[in-house]
Amino acid sequence: MMNNYAKTFCVTLLTVACMMGGFFLLRNGALNQIATTFFAVVWGVATVLLVFYSLNLLAQLFPSNIYNKVVPYIFIGPAVLIMGWYLFLPALRSLALSFMNKNSTAFVGLDNYIYLFTDKSMLTSIRNTLIWLVCGTGFSVLLGLVTALLAERSHVEKLSKTLIFMPMAISLVGAGVIFKFMYAYRPDGAEQIGLLNAIIVHLGGKPQNWLGSAPLNNLFLIAIFVWLQTGFAMVVLSAALKSVPEEMLEAARIDGAGEFRIIFSIIIPNIKSSIISVSTTILLAALKCFDIVFSMTNGLYGTEVLASQQYKQMFKFLHYGRGSAIAILILVAVSPVIFYNLKEFKRKEAF
Repeated sequence: MMNNYAKTFCVTLLTVACMMGGFFLLRNGALNQIATTFFAVVWGVATVLLVFYSLNLLAQLFPSNIYNKVVPYIFIGPAVLIMGWYLFLPALRSLALSFMNKNSTAFVGLDNYIYLFTDKSMLTSIRNTLIWLVCGTGFSVLLGLVTALLAERSHVEKLSKTLIFMPMAISLVGAGVIFKFMYAYRPDGAEQIGLLNAIIVHLGGKPQNWLGSAPLNNLFLIAIFVWLQTGFAMVVLSAALKSVPEEMLEAARIDGAGEFRIIFSIIIPNIKSSIISVSTTILLAALKCFDIVFSMTNGLYGTEVLASQQYKQMFKFLHYGRGSAIAILILVAVSPVIFYNLKEFKRKEAF
């Protein structure tokens, strides 16, 4: 027993020394950039391993019945603390700042929230965000389901799924740059470098300013988001389709049911939970979408969304009160979706 106590003490002391020593070394900036990066990775991994190992040794000092109850919290405890430090505390701080003035020196009550629902640009961003939620999520899930169903019946299933999923490897900013060239507009008579306008001019039409006409320009931005998210929806729903009993489908066909009847009466009810999971995931991504708007239009021409407004208020106009209020509004909008997912996970005994 004494050896266990000594081992636990030594490992715990080593863990604390490793954590503090690495922290002070990185804070002082004694190493060059490459050495700092390498040391941070090695130090971070080693410290995490030591933390879990030392906590496990501490738990082993207790009787087995207590150890079995404590050990799950040992492994989830650090993650919970980190999540609380980086998410929960900043959320509380943002809530407090949302009731303060521009430079957070005076209490202004609900003025920032009143601004959110009375300012014309904010109302436009709220409208655009709702368009993103409905169209972005709806078209992504619909196209994902359609492509998954068609791929299941294709002789080139793997190739088609790979091609549709490939855009997921592209960042939102990268996709914005690609489509910026596709939507590029030049006045009538000038050489068109944008793919869409080049095709239209070749067919005898006039070039269109795709990104300059609200609110249709929001749909062209959403098309980029749909292009990226369709692959994700297809992969998840395709995996769900594999779980639909083939015997049930064959029985329906023998009874004379058509393909559309089979899809709506058998397939969709069987993969309903997967559709909901995909929809909520894409919904959260659409609600927080900022990169496409920022890289394509920077919020001009009536394309502002809540995320871009929050960024501008915080980092361009330096109005921390309004920026924090927008962040809280986004958090409130996200919360029902998160709670619904947690409720579904609990119902399925995922916890």
